Amino acid sequence: MRRIPDDVRLPEPPAVLRRGPLRAEAFRGALHDPRTAVVVGRLLGAAFVVCFLTGVLSHLMQHQPSWLTFPSRPVWGYRVTQSLHVAAGIAAVPLLLVKLWVVYPRLFAWPPARSVRHALERLSIAVLVAASLFELVSGLINVVQWYPWPFPFVPVHYWIGWVATGALVLHIAVQLPAITRYWAARGPEAPVSGDGPTRRGLMAALGASVGLVTLATIGQTVSPLAKASPLAPRRPGVGPQRLPVNRTAAQAGVLGPIRDPGWRLTITSGATVLALSRDELLAMPQHTVSLPIACVEGWSASAKWTGVRVRDLLDRVGAPEDATLRVTSWERFSPYSVTEMRREYTRDPLTLLALGINGEPLAEDHGYPARIIAPNRPGVLQTKWVATMEVL
Repeated sequence: MRRIPDDVRLPEPPAVLRRGPLRAEAFRGALHDPRTAVVVGRLLGAAFVVCFLTGVLSHLMQHQPSWLTFPSRPVWGYRVTQSLHVAAGIAAVPLLLVKLWVVYPRLFAWPPARSVRHALERLSIAVLVAASLFELVSGLINVVQWYPWPFPFVPVHYWIGWVATGALVLHIAVQLPAITRYWAARGPEAPVSGDGPTRRGLMAALGASVGLVTLATIGQTVSPLAKASPLAPRRPGVGPQRLPVNRTAAQAGVLGPIRDPGWRLTITSGATVLALSRDELLAMPQHTVSLPIACVEGWSASAKWTGVRVRDLLDRVGAPEDATLRVTSWERFSPYSVTEMRREYTRDPLTLLALGINGEPLAEDHGYPARIIAPNRPGVLQTKWVATMEVL
């Protein structure tokens, strides 16, 4: 595609498209300038980088590839990274809205494309804006656990994140010559003139907005700020046995098997099969550990868990030191009803088949009769309502 000469103009768009905020003279304020767009873009880019890196880490921890190993230390690692992921995503909401406001006139510039480079630039912007809005909106909806769409959230959110990142890289690559020329020719900073708001005022309002939305939600992870976070969907210490719950036993459809007086935990290792009742598990050496539980929605809370070390159960059935353990829940209609634990977790002294929490027997909503709790592990993999454990 050759460049359209400057003296060749495309037809003007229909007048109906140039009314209201789309009219040619709309948004002529001084803050719709490249400098303001760059300043806001840097902050938005930083938030996106944090979201992307922590999101990829979370996805890999939930769907661990065979070639990758995650350590069980520090015990609070996933709690911090997933909290950063959600906090940065929420902070990106006002940043993206202001960024779109600043560049709004350029999004509807006419003609739509003047050259191949300009077409790629516009295409990258369209994909980037659409993907960014999808990521932020779907992420916020996931935080409150409302899924109005027919597709699975986790894989779609993950791959659209890659689409947004690719569009951002393409946009920067296409704009690189213009960026280079801008910085080479940039002189003293020109003050923003006019009767409207100043750049400093805009940045102050933006900073206050980011701080406000962060404070209003971060209490779901940072316990001392829980009372100052009215918009946090979950709060540490609020819920059965002072711990939040995402899905109750009734919602999971497990009340029948977990209330069965004949409940047994079945552990298999080759030809060895061990079936233990809850009383038999309680008769084994009990250990108490303080561990956080952190969920993908961004909330986390610490608790004292009591139960049997998983490594003791594996030794009892003669499992090899490097064996992987497959844990199956009574919850059948969940993508995480079957999980696997490698030796980094199974041989860790802090990994328990928990029977109690905070000095009390497990409540049904927290995984009664027995559940998994392990250090530095996503909450969706801390299997509740354990039915079987199989040594692989």
